[in-house]
Amino acid sequence: MGQSEIESKADFDHIRYAQLWEDADVLTAALGDCAGGTLVSICSAGDNALAMLTLDPAKVVVVDLSPAQIACLKLRIGAFQSLTHPEFLELTGSRPSSRRADLLSQALEESDPETRAFWTALSPEVVRFGIGGVGKFERYFRIFRTRLLPFVHSRKTIDDVFVSRPSEARAVFFDTRFDTFRWRLLLNLFFSRLVMGRMGRDKAFFDHVEGSPAQHVARRIRHAGVDTDPSQNPYLHWILKGTHGDALPMAWRPEHFDTIRARLDRLDIRPGSLEAFVSTGEKANGFNLSDIFEYMSPDMFETVYGSILSAAAPNARLVYWNMMAPRRVPARYQSKVETLQTVEDQLKARDTAFFYSDFVVEQVRS
Repeated sequence: MGQSEIESKADFDHIRYAQLWEDADVLTAALGDCAGGTLVSICSAGDNALAMLTLDPAKVVVVDLSPAQIACLKLRIGAFQSLTHPEFLELTGSRPSSRRADLLSQALEESDPETRAFWTALSPEVVRFGIGGVGKFERYFRIFRTRLLPFVHSRKTIDDVFVSRPSEARAVFFDTRFDTFRWRLLLNLFFSRLVMGRMGRDKAFFDHVEGSPAQHVARRIRHAGVDTDPSQNPYLHWILKGTHGDALPMAWRPEHFDTIRARLDRLDIRPGSLEAFVSTGEKANGFNLSDIFEYMSPDMFETVYGSILSAAAPNARLVYWNMMAPRRVPARYQSKVETLQTVEDQLKARDTAFFYSDFVVEQVRS
C-alpha cells in the first residue's frame, strides 16, 4: 500500500500549516513512558515531533506527504541549532522582530539547497509574519483577524478574552460580551464549508466530514473560552491577536529548548506516507497520527488502521484527533486494542487545541 488515499486528491506543494494546531502537552502525556523507544509522528509543521523528543525516545520517525511541511521541520532544526531561544521566538512570529531576515539566514546556513531555496523564496512573508504565519491555514486566520473581526469586536473586548477568570466568570463574559449576533454571523459565513475549503483547509479534506463546520467551530470556541482558561491558550491567542502572548506551544517554551536541541539527532525524517513507514517492517512504541483518519473513507481507515497495528510493538499507543469525521478503532480490531478512557477524559478536559471534537488514546494489547 504505497500511496495514501488523500495523496491523490490534495495539493501538497505549499505550506498548509506553518505551525502545529494540536496540543503537544496532551499528545506527550497520552504517549506515556517512551524512553528508549521508537516513536512515529506525522510531521505537519514539525512542532509536535520536536516536542516528542522531550519523552527521551531513541528515535522519532517523522513522515509527511508534503515536501513543504518537511521543509518546515528542517528549518526548525536549523533554528534550534543556530539561534538563542528569544531569537527563535522572533523568527517564529511569536514575538515582534525587526531582524527576521537575518535570523532566517542564520537558521538556513547548514540546510540542504532545496530547503534553503524554499525558504529564501518565502523570506518577505517570513519578515512580516514569522515562519509560523506563512501557511495557508495561518493566512486564513489572518484575514479573519485583520479584515473581519474588527467589525465584530473591539480591541478591548479581544484583550479581555485573555484576562484570567474563574470558569463561572468566563461563561458570563462569553455569553454577555463575546457571543453576539455579529459574532455568530461571522462564524456562519467565514467557517462555512465553501470558504474553509477555498481559503483554509484543502477542500478534499472535507470529503468525509459530517455536519456544519461553522456550528462545529462555534461549539469548540465556547469550549476554549469557557471550559478552559483562554489566557493559557496559545492557539486562541494567535487566532485573535496574531501572536502567542504569554502562552507558548510546548516545543517553543524556554524550559524545553535545550533538551530539544540536544536530541535533534534522534529525528529520522522520511518524506512520504505513513503507509510507506509501515511497509518497512519496523516496530514503533507510539504513534502521533494527528488527524489523518479524518481524510479517509471508512474502508480506507480500517485498512490503514490494520497496517499501523502490524507496525506497533506490544503496548504501543496510537494517539490521534477527530475534528468532524468520527474515527475510532474499527470493530474488527477491537480485541487487539484497548481504549484508555480515563487518560482520554483527563486530557480532553485540558486540550487547548480546541478545534477538535475528540481526542483518542488507544493501546495495543500485549
